Parts: sequence; C-alpha cells; structure tokens
Amino acid sequence: MRTLLVLFGLGAALLVAQDTKVDQTGETPIEVKFAPGGRVRMDLCPSGTEIVGTEDKFVRVSYHPDRDDVRVRIRIDGNHADLGVTGCPHNNFQLRVELPKASALQVRMMAGQVDVRGVQGDKDVEVSFGQLTMEVGEPDDYERVDASVNSGQINAPAFDVSKGGLFRSFDRSGPGRYRLHAHVGAGQVDLR
Repeated sequence: MRTLLVLFGLGAALLVAQDTKVDQTGETPIEVKFAPGGRVRMDLCPSGTEIVGTEDKFVRVSYHPDRDDVRVRIRIDGNHADLGVTGCPHNNFQLRVELPKASALQVRMMAGQVDVRGVQGDKDVEVSFGQLTMEVGEPDDYERVDASVNSGQINAPAFDVSKGGLFRSFDRSGPGRYRLHAHVGAGQVDLR
C-alpha cells in the first residue's frame, strides 16, 4: 500500500510539473515544453501566420518584426496548450508557431493568412477574413472533413473539390481517425 501511495504521489507531481504558464511581452522567440499527442488551441491576432509541425517536443512562437507591444501567452495543462497572441501591428507582421507534429490543432484568427503544414492530427481552423492554406497529407487519414466560405473560394485538390461564390461548402467522410474543419468568412480556403 505504501508503494502504491508513493507511486501515486510521483504521478501527481509529474502532472503538476507539466503545468506551465508563460506571459511575455516584446520577446521572441518563446519556447515551452509540450509532449506530442496533445491539443493546442490558438487565438491569434491578425497576421501572416505559419503553423508548422516538427519532431521537437515544444511549442515555440516567434515573430517579425520585433515589437515591444506583442504579447504571447502560453498555458500548458497536461496535454492541453492554450496560446494567445495580441498586440500585433497592422501591416507586414509575420508570426510562426512550431508544435509537435502529432498534435490536434484549433486556431481562431480575425483576419490575415494562415498556412498550416506538417501537422498530423485533428485540424480545426477558422479565419474571419483572409486566406487559409493547409497541407492535409493523405485524404484517407480523415474520418470527417468539412470546409466552407461565406464569400470566396474553396480549392481542395486533395479532395477533388473546387468551388467559388457565396456560401460554398463541402463535407466528406472517410476511413481515417482525424477530423478536419476549415472555414473562412470572406476569402479563400486551400486544402492541399
């Protein structure tokens, strides 16, 4: 029984040790350890954003140009990460987020361009105004795919779909285990 209590205590200590909070303004890059297989939720300011899956075990945020008013907040809670970036300038701001490639991804951004590549897992990305380009990998890796635009274009050669105009969308079911949701209010969705 005593051994069981010691093991339980060590397990709880490891879980607590994984909890991390970072809140930095005007610093780039910012890096926090994060294990593959987790969920990463992002709330990003308008920008040109590149989200890249890597072999590394961290979430890393970098941006250009350096600005004193850009605020990056990262909260890691076990296998969940919340990332927020605010205070971005209104023109030519470039943001890069690196995360373990085996991650489930949820991204929300008001305006700009989002490019996602190298992420193997669920992808849920919405941009109100702008362009979303996403590498999807193998189409058969997905159980469910849905993409839509209120006004604009959907180009999804990976799924043999090309549509333009108002309120365009498509849904697809497949044999895989991942889910893909892509939405742009006004602009373009590219799934490659």
